[in-house]
Amino acid sequence: MAGKEKQIKDLEKKTAAFDFWQNSQKAAEINQQLAELKNQLQFWPKTESEIDELIKLIELAQQDEKLIKEIEEKYKDLEKKFSQQQLKIFLAGPYDSKNAVISILAGAGGTEAQDWVEMLLRMYLRYADKKAYPAKVWEISAGQEAGIKHVTLVINASYAYGYLKGENGVHRLVRLSPFNADNLRHTSFALVEVLPEFDEIQEIEIKPADLRIDTYRASGPGGQYVNKTESAVRITHLPTNIVAACQSERLQGENKKKALKLLYTKLHQYLEKQHQLQKNKVKGKQINIEWGSQIRSYVLAPYQMVKDLRTGIETSDSQGVLDGDLDKFIEAEIRALSKNHDKI
Repeated sequence: MAGKEKQIKDLEKKTAAFDFWQNSQKAAEINQQLAELKNQLQFWPKTESEIDELIKLIELAQQDEKLIKEIEEKYKDLEKKFSQQQLKIFLAGPYDSKNAVISILAGAGGTEAQDWVEMLLRMYLRYADKKAYPAKVWEISAGQEAGIKHVTLVINASYAYGYLKGENGVHRLVRLSPFNADNLRHTSFALVEVLPEFDEIQEIEIKPADLRIDTYRASGPGGQYVNKTESAVRITHLPTNIVAACQSERLQGENKKKALKLLYTKLHQYLEKQHQLQKNKVKGKQINIEWGSQIRSYVLAPYQMVKDLRTGIETSDSQGVLDGDLDKFIEAEIRALSKNHDKI
């Protein structure tokens, strides 16, 4: 608690500086961090008073059914609060507190897989909406007939990456095909990648000569994703051939800033992978191919079921999951990742 109080004081000093709002992005991050710390600091005193109130009610209850019902409701509320607080203890990774950058890529299967990407995009946007997390699509590539080939969205919230990092992997859909005249059963795959958002990383030096910057018209299934001017920006890092693009803003300069931020994020992931490959070579570990790392199955026919293949969590409410009800899966993933931390 004392450590958090010191952090709050240090951050409040920064917010009082005359040049605090010169970098609006950095200022927003500091304010977000400050709000999260204050919430954590307020949790225990509030909770202690709720516990005291519950104890008094228990003492008064005896055979009063109305009070017993009130006690049960208060207990459930406290249990939920403690569960959420416990999850935050598990989110102690170096990047867990950052925003989440989610990329979804269609697997083999053409239009079916591209439609599955669009369904997953909707699922994560609905999840963010339920949590009141601001979310925005940065870059999208529409399919020729229907659906989306690949898409990148950013969820801006404290610990968004920590909560969503367990979504990394291949997501499998089984359903009756809406694109087949015979309505046959079809299996589709999509790869979901979740990365922490970085503004700039001191360890990574990007030389202007190593970048190829292209501009183009934003494309997509209509609405906010379509532009009449070449405001969309694609940046290619020539040494690694890593590509980052953004088309969410009206101004080319704003899209360039966001594309560069995304490039830092992708380069960080690339360097982390290279480091892990070196470790695996030394240890003689077998390297898993990412497209083989299927994590979750969504079955819509002949029965309804969503099952996480790592934690064993499953539900028959597949429509609820596709509407963004992901909490039970995400919480189980966080707990599983924390248990396996030394093995990862």
